[in-house]
Amino acid sequence: QHHMCEIRFLMVSDNVFFCNVSNKLFTSLQTVIQLFVNRLDSVESVLPYEYDVFDFCKDAKEMRPSENLGQVLFGERIESSPYKFNFKQDVKCKAVCTKVYKKGIKEDATQLDFLKMGMQLNYQHHWIIDNMPVTWCYDVEDGQKYCNPGFPIGCLVTSDGRAKDACVINSEFNKKNTFYVFNHVDIKITYHSGESEGWRGARLVAATLEPKSIKQADGNNPSCEGANPMEVPGEFENDVSIVYTYSVTFEENNSIKWASRWDYILVSMPHTNIQWFSIMNSLVIVLFLSGMVAMIMLRTLHKDIARYNQVDQVKEDAQEESGWKQVHGDVFRPPRKGMLLSVFLGQGTQIFIMTFITLFLACLGFLSPANRGALMTCAVVLWVLLGTPAGYVSARLYKTFGGEKWKTNVLLTALLCPGIVFADFFLMNLILWVEGSSAAIPFGTLVAILALWFGISVPLTFIGAYFGFKKPAIEQPVRTNQIPRQIPEQSFFTKPIPGIVMGGILPFGCIFIQLFFILNSIWSHQMYYMFGFLFLVFIILLITCSEATILLCYFHLCAEDYHWWWRSFLTSGFTAVYLFIYAVHYFFSKLQIIGAASTFLYFGYTMIMVLIFFLFTGTIGFFACFWFVNKIYSVVKVD
Repeated sequence: QHHMCEIRFLMVSDNVFFCNVSNKLFTSLQTVIQLFVNRLDSVESVLPYEYDVFDFCKDAKEMRPSENLGQVLFGERIESSPYKFNFKQDVKCKAVCTKVYKKGIKEDATQLDFLKMGMQLNYQHHWIIDNMPVTWCYDVEDGQKYCNPGFPIGCLVTSDGRAKDACVINSEFNKKNTFYVFNHVDIKITYHSGESEGWRGARLVAATLEPKSIKQADGNNPSCEGANPMEVPGEFENDVSIVYTYSVTFEENNSIKWASRWDYILVSMPHTNIQWFSIMNSLVIVLFLSGMVAMIMLRTLHKDIARYNQVDQVKEDAQEESGWKQVHGDVFRPPRKGMLLSVFLGQGTQIFIMTFITLFLACLGFLSPANRGALMTCAVVLWVLLGTPAGYVSARLYKTFGGEKWKTNVLLTALLCPGIVFADFFLMNLILWVEGSSAAIPFGTLVAILALWFGISVPLTFIGAYFGFKKPAIEQPVRTNQIPRQIPEQSFFTKPIPGIVMGGILPFGCIFIQLFFILNSIWSHQMYYMFGFLFLVFIILLITCSEATILLCYFHLCAEDYHWWWRSFLTSGFTAVYLFIYAVHYFFSKLQIIGAASTFLYFGYTMIMVLIFFLFTGTIGFFACFWFVNKIYSVVKVD
């Protein structure tokens, strides 16, 4: 309906339009609300699938909203659905479509088997209205309400009579070896009216649903009251007809503001209170330990430097040189395999800066769950644009190590670690292609990623390396002797491997609680939104890696072992090994993943995470140790 008026101000809130004419507000124009569907996923399988694969009702005019790079990489496949509603018009038991599976037709048997597989593995729908997830809210223990951003296809009662997953919500689901399809949904859309605030119109602030299983006798005249559940027998012996229906109601609620409409989903996430308490507890412990380490280091070092710099003693009373000062002529001797170390440090610098900027932007709210795929898109774009610092750091350190194969250094910096990640990622993608999963990256996107890598990241790495090699080598505070000093016999704790293994314990201790929730968001499909705490844990990890590495480096130098270059990198980098061990523990204790393909995908993606974390933490430890060693040998007097 059109109003003859002079429009002075038009506001659009995705679905609702209203206008201001001569300071008099008119009734909002009615509009069609479009429901979009996303890919379906399961906690029992790493393989997500597109909505169409399960043979649900399709939209006659199917359209896909544009997706960003992060959504494509995460396997999101959003498309329109035949569920469409008029604003503020309630609908009672409306049929969407009827799916008939005839016995003896191979295609129908295949489609029905795939639908049963989805119910058996508890695959979940993910529906979207006005960029909001349509949630299934239900009561859990202690009177809490949990709002799940997905709802199951259906459920299974096994041959031994056990009701699996969602089947426990209805006592009528009791036939053995039977699947129950949730073919009906009661949708409730909550809107915020602006009349109390001086304008006429509405904004959608919540969308919830309740899935039901209802067997329809007549698809043309559906009835949703007191019907039997929609059963699909385990054995395909007769024709099966599934009628998909829905009801929709609209409810006004002015207490929910449009800006805070995500709160009811995020606040109801499980273990939120436990997470807050655990993070605070972890931070207090780590800060206390960090303070203790810093105090011991400063006090001991102050005594060492004062003792070494005493010049008023007569020569015969002077103490014989011992400890870390004794190795001043060897402490800056270039490390073995300096090429590889410089390449790792260049890549680690790139990852560190990328992580810092991404988390900082997430803290400011730019990368919230409402901005789908924004986090991954931001991380990939930043990594591509940060090739210059990677090339610069790698080249500068390689030159300091006395290396001369600068071409090899630049090529390895640009290609080694990204090549390993891409090879792993491509192998995972092949498995997803074979399995027909929606998470398989389209060929065009793979070409785009390669273009970003070779067209932008590699040239920027070359530019950074050019400036790094143009700069003079980093000047060391003491000269290096020509003949290497013999390292005395070391005790068990000052040997390389025990020190490296011990070095990763404290950094891992400050992240493992956050790691649990991050793994939950990736593999259990829970939303992660506490970026403020994650950024704080990032800072604590930075401090802890630095102090643990410096402390162990000091002990090794006091034991006259001057091979600190690689050890400083591996000490904090060993935290990645603990991360891998925790990921294995999480897989066997928390996840219900079954199937060889899903298991292989889990560990394939975990190895990418471990490599990135290894470079990240190793770089932090190295530069902290590099600064520490330069500092202590620059303040002590060396003859």
